[in-house]
Amino acid sequence: MSTILLLLGAGLARGAVFALFALALVLIWRATRIANFAQGAMAVASAYLAYLVLVGTGSFLLAIVTVLVAGAAIGFGMERGLMRFVPSRSPLNSIIVAIGAVMVLTGLLGILFGADYKPIAVPFSREPLEFGGVAVVSPYTLFVFVVVAVVVAGIAVLFTRTSLGLAMRASAFDDEVARLNGVRVSRMRTIGWMLSSAVGGLAVLLAVPTELGLGPHSGDLLFVNAFTVAIIGGLDSPVGAVVAGLLTGVLLTVVTTLWGATVGPIAILILLVVVLLVRPQGIFSLRKARLA
Repeated sequence: MSTILLLLGAGLARGAVFALFALALVLIWRATRIANFAQGAMAVASAYLAYLVLVGTGSFLLAIVTVLVAGAAIGFGMERGLMRFVPSRSPLNSIIVAIGAVMVLTGLLGILFGADYKPIAVPFSREPLEFGGVAVVSPYTLFVFVVVAVVVAGIAVLFTRTSLGLAMRASAFDDEVARLNGVRVSRMRTIGWMLSSAVGGLAVLLAVPTELGLGPHSGDLLFVNAFTVAIIGGLDSPVGAVVAGLLTGVLLTVVTTLWGATVGPIAILILLVVVLLVRPQGIFSLRKARLA
């Protein structure tokens, strides 16, 4: 029983990080209709700045604030300085530019910080708590759950209860109609990039303490898993990103524990193929995505 609860807790913690990063991908898709392949490298860049703050101050809370601010700034710079000038005639244009940005950012991070992985200290113990003599979850896992829940709730309130969220949704749904109604579509896209980049950076900061550490390629595998989660849940569905992320995290943890780490990606691939065959638009997508 204890082993099952530990696996479930570890899987949900991993899935919560997947969900958070997938949510960042969903946000940028909803705001700009761009699949941002540079999301991982951008998130790692902001996490490095948070790492410097953490080393200098010892405050994980200040590191979280730093990664959010740095992520928003990187998203602003990426949209205003690069992606805004990419021709939108073909979606391949933005993908190619994003891949180029990944190479540049990863190279710069390697030059500035080196290729070795740097450990990040966490504010809470990673040893599992015991309830009634049964080990369940660690304090750090509970911390991750709380942070992810707060971010998800905040984004839900933003998009359903505020005029800014309504304007962002209108811009993504039909930019021409939004412009006719006085919405500054370009500004909404910039805000979408900033919000997505900030959330992605937070996901990396929460993930690296449980992995090898922070390195130039720390976001690569996380991006692959989160992109898969976003596809499974539906690129238009924040709820789908969260639910699919949690389920995928549990599945990956159970499979890797029972059959080894090499089998985990195969299980995720099988799940993705099954979803694409049965429901190509994603499990939680309520409508077909626009082509524009």
